[in-house]
Amino acid sequence: MSAPPDLPSIVSRAFDVSRKSGYVSFCRNETGRLLATLAATRTGTLAEFGTGCGVGTAWLRSGVRGDVRIVTAELDAKLADAAAEIFVDDDSVEVLAADWSTLRDQGPFSLLFLDSGTPSAVGVDSIAELVEPGGIVVLDDFVPCELWPPITGGRVDTLREQWLTDDRFTAVEVMIASDASAIIATRR
Repeated sequence: MSAPPDLPSIVSRAFDVSRKSGYVSFCRNETGRLLATLAATRTGTLAEFGTGCGVGTAWLRSGVRGDVRIVTAELDAKLADAAAEIFVDDDSVEVLAADWSTLRDQGPFSLLFLDSGTPSAVGVDSIAELVEPGGIVVLDDFVPCELWPPITGGRVDTLREQWLTDDRFTAVEVMIASDASAIIATRR
């Protein structure tokens, strides 16, 4: 059995910054590899809502090619400052200590990554116009569900249901690990 691929150096730096900051809620490697793969197909501007210490941003950056810009917003100024350290010499990445809504004027985005736990930010209506036609939205941190309508914690998971059924997107839920899934939605 072979070992998993090495982490890109920028991702390793992001993990180091996260550890030094005491921040442990970061993008899983499985999600990160998905982000890097999708980022490699994109041009224009990519965005992330909820930077944390920059692990997801680092995964996006590891996959981009050419003249692509990444802008990311983190509400917690301490975390945003920590993430900014990773990209201090990288003009293609901008880390903002701000609410996600400050990015509205910087789109449309060709790829938008956000955590499904971000309050009110992830509703389809809040996001649809921020993504260009053919653009991709990635939402992570779902628990895999085999039921329809999707049930999480004994209740209908309306967020998952919204994203998987909205006519403005073609969407799929993909398992990234036995205990985690993500939704990938492409704007029509």
